[in-house]
Amino acid sequence: MLSIFVITLLLGAVVGLLAGLLGIGGGLIVVPALVMMLPAFDVVSSADAMLVAVATSLASIIITATSSVRAHHKLGNVPWHIALSVVVGAGIGAWSVGYYAHHIGGELLQLIFGVAVLLLALRMLGSRSPVGSKTMPGKALTTIISAVLGALASLLGIGGGALFVPVLNYFSVEMRQAIGCAAASGIAIAVFGTLGYVIAGWRHYQFEQGFIGYIYLPALLGIVLTSAFTAPLGAKMTQRLPVLTIKRVFGVFLLLVSAKMMFS
Repeated sequence: MLSIFVITLLLGAVVGLLAGLLGIGGGLIVVPALVMMLPAFDVVSSADAMLVAVATSLASIIITATSSVRAHHKLGNVPWHIALSVVVGAGIGAWSVGYYAHHIGGELLQLIFGVAVLLLALRMLGSRSPVGSKTMPGKALTTIISAVLGALASLLGIGGGALFVPVLNYFSVEMRQAIGCAAASGIAIAVFGTLGYVIAGWRHYQFEQGFIGYIYLPALLGIVLTSAFTAPLGAKMTQRLPVLTIKRVFGVFLLLVSAKMMFS
């Protein structure tokens, strides 16, 4: 437990920085890292590693995304007229999936994760414009789209950024505002998704083992202790970097994560 706690302290610092910079919630780093760490330290079997990693990632995103949203709100990067529909839809989708995720095998979940992230990476790297050309749909359709994205994000434990940022940017939402809006969606995804994973894993792991449902508490504590402080720093960096540079960084990051998850 102590070794994992120390490692996740360092992991949380990186997670928070990227959460603020890219609005990703940190799951794209936390999930692959925990999938490798937990079996290596004999915390869980390889078969359950993905489920525990996803659940722990979602729980950490509650803190990380909240810190990121506060920073982006102060910088004027959260378009609340769009964000409210996105948050409602994301919460509905996350709740609907969280409870049933344990029925999906860990290896299949890992493959879905890798393919989904690969498609998003190619989309971001292929973009040549700071914003897309499509008009933002109405509130009802935005909520439906957000529910689908929220369900997928909850299934993969990646928060809102990896899915919502490319979609919102495609619908002509400026990159910095897309990141702020995605961070807000990450809170809803994390809260409702976490509840689902806690209920689903309650009978499988015990508190005495360091678990609440599928959430592994030593890893969660290590991540949130440092990520809450570095997320605002990442948010400030978005004000200084060119928008297309942020998109390229985002795309390359997703590509590396996808490759690791599909071929591990």
